Amino acid sequence: MKHTEPIYTAELFPQLHASLMDVLRDCTPDDWNRPTACSPWTVKDVAAHLLDTQVRRLSFHRDGLPVLPPDRPIDSVRDLTNYLDDLNAQWVTAAQRVSPRLLVEILDSTGPQLAEFLATLDPNQPAFFPVAWAGDEISLNWFDIAREFTEQWLHQQHIREAVGQPLLTEPAMMQPVLDTFMRALPYTYRDTNAKDGTAIVFIVTGSAGGAWTLKRRAKTWALYTGSDPAPSSRVTLDQDTTWRLCTKGISPAEAQARMVVEGDRPLGLGMLKMVSIMA
Repeated sequence: MKHTEPIYTAELFPQLHASLMDVLRDCTPDDWNRPTACSPWTVKDVAAHLLDTQVRRLSFHRDGLPVLPPDRPIDSVRDLTNYLDDLNAQWVTAAQRVSPRLLVEILDSTGPQLAEFLATLDPNQPAFFPVAWAGDEISLNWFDIAREFTEQWLHQQHIREAVGQPLLTEPAMMQPVLDTFMRALPYTYRDTNAKDGTAIVFIVTGSAGGAWTLKRRAKTWALYTGSDPAPSSRVTLDQDTTWRLCTKGISPAEAQARMVVEGDRPLGLGMLKMVSIMA
C-alpha cells in the first residue's frame, strides 16, 4: 500500500478529443436523435453539453469572464448540483437551434483550445474549480483537470453507447478515469464510524482496474493504492460496473448484484453510495 498520488491527465485530452470527433463525424441524421443514458438527452444534446463545459472552462478560467452569480444561495453540494443542472439545461435547450454540422465544427475548435489551456496549468497550484463530489473546498489543478477528463470521457461513452460504437476502455484512457472516480471514497464514507486501523479493500477487475484501500486513521478515512493485507472488508467488482456505479449509470441494487463482498458486508456495501460526478 502507498498513499494515493496525483493523476496527470492533461496530455490525454488531444487523444480524447480526436476520438470524439471521429464518432461525431460518423453520426447519421438518425444517430443525432438517438436517446442516451442521460435521459431525456439525445446524442445531440450530450454533444451540446460537452461544448458547454468546454466553453465555460475557456471563458471563465482562461479568459477571466466573471462566473455568473447563482439566483439563489448555494449552501450545500445539493444546491450546487441544482444550480449546475439549471445551467446545463439552459444551454442544451438553446443548442436545439444549432445544426449537428455546426456543433461538430465548433467542438473541433474548442476541444484543442481546452487541451492547450489545461496543459499550461501548474498541476500543483490551487484549482479554479474544487472537486465538490470528493468533498473538496479547495483542490489542486491536477485533480480538477482529472475531473474534467472524466466528464469528457463519460459523456463520450454515452454517445458511443447510443450509436453502437466501441467504448473507450483501453487502460491508457480508462485507468485514470477509474483512479479519479475512486477519490470519492473518503467522502462517501465520511459518516461511517469504525475503529482506527479498520481497512476496506476495493478491487476493480479488468485491464484498466486496480486496488485501493480505505483505512480509518484518527477518526477520518484515508485512501491508499494497493491492498491492505488484513482488511475488515474486501469488495470486488469489474471495471464496467465501477464506472457506471460512480456515475449513476446503474442503480445501487444492480451494482450490488455484480459485486462480491467478503468480510464485513455492511462496511463494504457502503461503496454503493459513491457518486463521482455532480449529480
